[in-house]
Amino acid sequence: MNISLDTFDHKILASLQRDARIPLDSLADIIGLSRNACWRRVKRMEQDGVIKRQVALVDAAAVGLPLSVFVLIRTSNHEDGWLQRFERAVNDLPEIIGAHRMSGDLDYILRVQIADVAAYDSFYRRLIKRVPLSDISASFVMENIKDTTALPVA
Repeated sequence: MNISLDTFDHKILASLQRDARIPLDSLADIIGLSRNACWRRVKRMEQDGVIKRQVALVDAAAVGLPLSVFVLIRTSNHEDGWLQRFERAVNDLPEIIGAHRMSGDLDYILRVQIADVAAYDSFYRRLIKRVPLSDISASFVMENIKDTTALPVA
């Protein structure tokens, strides 16, 4: 993706990452552009895929999912069929809120959001039933020191 962004674009992105519902007039005032110029820049970044979508950030504990788990996976199978099964399992299991293929000692890291240890056990059993894994371990988050979706664009 080769998209040219200037200082105004970066300021717009930083502001929208803090509050995507900010009124356009307020955003334009903060950025130092006219309302129309600001609107055009936001629309261009949406069309170019810089702004992917706007979402609501939900408090996990408030909806009964207070436990974050990082699941560390190693596999000895890297064939296309296995990869397709793994990707299907990752996409079908709603507890998985992040999945990453890694370099180094680990093959994959999953970020899982669940209610408690019993819910993790249920998730674990469903995952290993769907796809064979060489090694799987979990680290339970004890405290969130920093957890953000905002990219350092400003």
